[in-house]
Amino acid sequence: MLDTRARRFIQPIFEKVADLFIKLNLTPNHVTILALIVGLVPSLLIMLNVSKFIVVLFLWLSGLLDAVDGTLARKTKLSSPFGTVMDITFDRLVEISLIVALALKYSRYPISFIVLSCSIILSMTIFLTVGAVSNKKSEKTFYYQAGLMERTEGFIMFTIMILISNYVDIISFIFAIMILFTAIQRFIEAYNHLG
Repeated sequence: MLDTRARRFIQPIFEKVADLFIKLNLTPNHVTILALIVGLVPSLLIMLNVSKFIVVLFLWLSGLLDAVDGTLARKTKLSSPFGTVMDITFDRLVEISLIVALALKYSRYPISFIVLSCSIILSMTIFLTVGAVSNKKSEKTFYYQAGLMERTEGFIMFTIMILISNYVDIISFIFAIMILFTAIQRFIEAYNHLG
């Protein structure tokens, strides 16, 4: 929701960072790889009991890099199908690492993280399948279905889970419900669009 509706307000920041990367001769794929590396750091820091605020800082830095790679691709006209595959795959790797670290470190009821993982799989299946079969285009390289839970909302929920880790299982269930709601939104939109 925020990725779709609020992007225009923070896009100028992404543009400036993309311009910096252009001056440094970095390609969109370089930034995607950098986003992955930075995005895996929070999970390691969680396991090492590093300050939760530092964990969150690295998480959001990876989110910034993840947003900038697409802007950089559009500015340099270096957008590619493989870049899209890398971007989506690396985003999931960051999420998987966070889910595993949070579950191992804080969860008393691992079923909450199983439910969360299953909800993400379902929602992403609908999202990616609709993107693959749709003739519609967006500014991304495939049709992007908006919904309640997009990347920014996911980062907000992970941030809450990190900062209020005593309630990580409850937050995980709430997160899963929000993602399942998004999956239903996307499924209904797919029926209306493709049916």
